[in-house]
Amino acid sequence: MKKIEKKDIMRFLYRLAGIKPPQGSRIREMGEKGDEQSSDSDIATRPVVQLLVWVPILGAMPIATYLSTRDAEATKTSFFVVWDLLKSPLIVYFVNFYILHRLFFQHRYWLFALLNLVLILCLNYQFFWMFIHRHDLPNMPEMTPNMWIGFFSGFLMFLLLNCMVAAIAIGIRHFIRTRQIRQQLKDEQAKHTEAELAWLKNQINPHFLFNTLNNISSLCQIDADAAQDAIAQLSDLLRYAMYETNKKTVPIQGEVEFMRNYIELMKLRCNDKTEVLTTFKVEQYIEIAPLLFISLIENAFKHGVSSNRPSKIDIHLEAEGDKLVFTCDNTNYPKDDADRSGSGIGLENTRRRLELMYHEAYEWEQALYRSTSQGENDIYHVKITIQL
Repeated sequence: MKKIEKKDIMRFLYRLAGIKPPQGSRIREMGEKGDEQSSDSDIATRPVVQLLVWVPILGAMPIATYLSTRDAEATKTSFFVVWDLLKSPLIVYFVNFYILHRLFFQHRYWLFALLNLVLILCLNYQFFWMFIHRHDLPNMPEMTPNMWIGFFSGFLMFLLLNCMVAAIAIGIRHFIRTRQIRQQLKDEQAKHTEAELAWLKNQINPHFLFNTLNNISSLCQIDADAAQDAIAQLSDLLRYAMYETNKKTVPIQGEVEFMRNYIELMKLRCNDKTEVLTTFKVEQYIEIAPLLFISLIENAFKHGVSSNRPSKIDIHLEAEGDKLVFTCDNTNYPKDDADRSGSGIGLENTRRRLELMYHEAYEWEQALYRSTSQGENDIYHVKITIQL
């Protein structure tokens, strides 16, 4: 016999409620694999489960009668009494829950009310049969005003009870439907977010390649051998960018190695007046979104290095408690309009990915200030703090 595990119980409860488990959960993944095989059984399961809810209601009085009297005949009688009282509400409930609810949610309220009234009157046919044939029934007493009042009072009570049952059925159906709609909206939003993240990450690759090839092209005019080494390094970087970053998050060690290699590649183009400092202090267990900081490093080399003036780039990545802090400070040499191709794309891309991945669990700081230690040059400062 198969052992029932917690995940099986949770999956059953989600099915009973008529909603899907959260996006990305193990229960959701299991459910998606078996949806084609279990969809029909799910439809059959819910009525059975709801019938099981009614069983205690139908059986409470007969069980109590048997326990108190031990009389089988009395127990049988009490069961039929309860059945006579509850069969109409039971039918009204299931007809509304599985059939007539469609009319209600389509805003066809008049037809919904009319069909419910016809259903209730048909279930109450005994009253009308007795009223129509009262003169033909033997020993039927003459209807007195009090009997008329009792007759119509009983009918109104019956009508009110069944209307309440119909309202309960629609209310439960509405609750399940609302949960389903909300879950679908969450799923669609999650899919949209995943698609946008994939698009943003795919945008990084050509942008990163464009800037790197520009550097190698310039290097070819200075040192052909160094350019050849740079192309070999670029192939390693592209291999990581294309094949190791297909997940939502990746180990930070791989990202650190990628950033180090990229920085070394960019330094080939720098002259002796450029100082590049790097500090990486992170734990191996940390995972982050792939290629998250590469655009900021690209930006630092693109706008922070001058061919004839002192330049400095200081890149720092460190885990501080439950936070990951990335800072980048670089001298700022604004490009002219002819040399601003692709400018700003990387920063916008990074900010949008942070919003989608970390929502409110990140902070972005950027500033431009004057530094006397760098010959009165402006320093561009950017700092990202991510709550892990």
